[in-house]
Amino acid sequence: MSSLEKELFKKQMLPPLGTLAEDEQQSSASFSEKKTGAATERKKSDKLKPYSWKDYFDESLDISINPRKENGPLFVMHHGAGSSALTFGLTAKHIKELSNGECGVIAVDCRGHGATKTKVSDTDFSLECMSQDFINIIQLCVKPNQDIILVGHSMGGSVAVNVAHKRLLKNVIGVTVIDVVEGSAIDALSSMTKILSSRPVEFNSYGQAILWSVQSDTVNNIESAKLSIPALLEPQGDDKGEKLKWITDLTKTQPFWTEWFQGLSDKFLNSGTAKLLILAGTDRLDKPLIIGQMQGSI
Repeated sequence: MSSLEKELFKKQMLPPLGTLAEDEQQSSASFSEKKTGAATERKKSDKLKPYSWKDYFDESLDISINPRKENGPLFVMHHGAGSSALTFGLTAKHIKELSNGECGVIAVDCRGHGATKTKVSDTDFSLECMSQDFINIIQLCVKPNQDIILVGHSMGGSVAVNVAHKRLLKNVIGVTVIDVVEGSAIDALSSMTKILSSRPVEFNSYGQAILWSVQSDTVNNIESAKLSIPALLEPQGDDKGEKLKWITDLTKTQPFWTEWFQGLSDKFLNSGTAKLLILAGTDRLDKPLIIGQMQGSI
């Protein structure tokens, strides 16, 4: 386990909502706030106003629309557990800008997350089920001769690698894994239940949720938080004035944690395509990846 993860799991819990002050002030290093007098939520705070997906993606698709990029590779992105496609909002915007529109991006909400609903089961988070979902979406949305690069963060990295390793999609020219390594991920699983139990179960507003996400270091970028956090929440009832709850119950993913990451390194190294691994530091590499790096495989 890396030094960063060890430091995180020393805390063993996230800060409760009661510790959040209400007068937010943003600095270049962090997003903090100071509290004087009685705590009252500022309902019209521009600093915590959610961002719209429209500033980061060209369109929102219900899968019946067929997005295609004829003039460059297409990045197909899978988020981590408890997140949504809007996790990649800033990334999509930067890719479009850096490539002058030559590269396309598709980011999906997997089952049980974001706006995606299934007719059978929203809680089947098995690696094979999510991998088949990912394959089905790609086959439906992307032409067979369109070059694609699979990108996955955390749980999504396992899905992207598993899909690449199957070699069922002949147009995959690369796979990118962000912030997940088999060894450190499995080591961290024993602490995840306690961390999940310390998350707030509800919020009074989207602004409160955004503030919590940044102050708890769940998200380190306030722009990303304002875009991605609202997509993870829904009203608890028909009354839109009611409190907000998480769309995804992460405790229901627990039976699948181990299978997500077991064998990840070997599958990544033998995926048969170009590989990119993005980590906070090389101390997170496990033995197979260290060998692969020395051999020039990644």
